[in-house]
Amino acid sequence: MTTALVVQNTARGGPGRFGRWLAEAGVTPDTVHAYRGDTLPARLTHQALIVLGGGYLPDDDTRAPWLASTRALVRQALDSRTPVFGICLGGQLLAHVAGGKVAAEHGEPEIGSTPLTVRPEAAADPLFGALPRRVTAIERHRDAITRLPPGAVWLAHSAHCPYQAFRVGDRAWGVQFHPEVAPEQLLGWDPARLAVHGLDPVSLHDRARQDAEEATPVWRGVAHRFAEAVHEAVHESARAASGRGAGH
Repeated sequence: MTTALVVQNTARGGPGRFGRWLAEAGVTPDTVHAYRGDTLPARLTHQALIVLGGGYLPDDDTRAPWLASTRALVRQALDSRTPVFGICLGGQLLAHVAGGKVAAEHGEPEIGSTPLTVRPEAAADPLFGALPRRVTAIERHRDAITRLPPGAVWLAHSAHCPYQAFRVGDRAWGVQFHPEVAPEQLLGWDPARLAVHGLDPVSLHDRARQDAEEATPVWRGVAHRFAEAVHEAVHESARAASGRGAGH
């Protein structure tokens, strides 16, 4: 079985539809509920790593002590070329581990369905190369990446947050937005917290639902192509192991 270790950082921040899309493409999510004390493995033995969102900075070890172990797993994945997909906090954590910078409450917050621009550099990317130049995605963040890691490929930006998507090496992707969140989930967002920004769950849901007709197939396709990258990595590893065995 091909599996992806999924690190969940908040009670309501599960893999959602992204996990279902991966399963459609033959990659089974194995979620560790780190926020409630589940122990992360010391070594990454899954075929992929997915780090979800949460209201922390990547090195906020006092409030989220499991983030140190998560960073170690991301480092292992980068060193072994194991596929990684980081969402929101997960994308920021990937940037942090790879040598980028993340800042708290940087710029304007982005909440709800947000227009993104896919950059020309994405044309050759295995996940983002097939995307239209303009697409929407659901956002909910105040912290942001302020500098990409050295050598990272910048894939997408928005009006208020430049680093919406990027790739480190050839198999690690980070995004600031939430492809795992379906429009109906916005109805459960805290009205009081949204009211601070002049927003409400119903209007956010209505806009996201309108945008979903075009956006949902796009992000489902990204999930499927990430699964393809995982299968490719598995096959490459098997070929390498076979070659070493033949050498002996």
